Amino acid sequence: MLRARFSDSLKAAMKAHDARAVSTLRMILSSLKNRDIAARDKGNMTGVDDAEIAQMLQGMVKQRRESMTLYEQGKRPELAAQEAEEIAIIETFLPKQLSDAELDQAVAAAIAATGAAVAGVTREARRPDGFRQGERGGEAAAAVVGPPALTSPALLRGERPCGRECRTPCDPPP
Repeated sequence: MLRARFSDSLKAAMKAHDARAVSTLRMILSSLKNRDIAARDKGNMTGVDDAEIAQMLQGMVKQRRESMTLYEQGKRPELAAQEAEEIAIIETFLPKQLSDAELDQAVAAAIAATGAAVAGVTREARRPDGFRQGERGGEAAAAVVGPPALTSPALLRGERPCGRECRTPCDPPP
């Protein structure tokens, strides 16, 4: 599905004479071709699936964000703007990211599904794998949902059920 979207978008960008979009889409297709070749070595003759393509795109976005930061530090705003344009193009192929409120609800549901109480945080509550790997995969960046701290944005902002202001998971009272 994503492969067809890449090809259609490339054709549309070529017709519109959008050099940045054409360059970015060719880069995506090249990276995808390299992944397909690597997958063949592992016995996958059909190529990589959409989930792996989405991972590849997320990695590309991460690389560009890091480059953008370095360009801004190096006082190269024109290169930072170029990276921002590429990010915008790549993100059109990724799932819509969850808002803080939606992420709070999804994390609370994942914690509830593990049976862990927030006051006595367990290892399962710190890693709601069903949320990260399963039904909501790709809708929240790994940096936002990452292990091993509690992943709720409200908790990361310091709003703790124990009343303490810390960056570590809450321990049960002694």
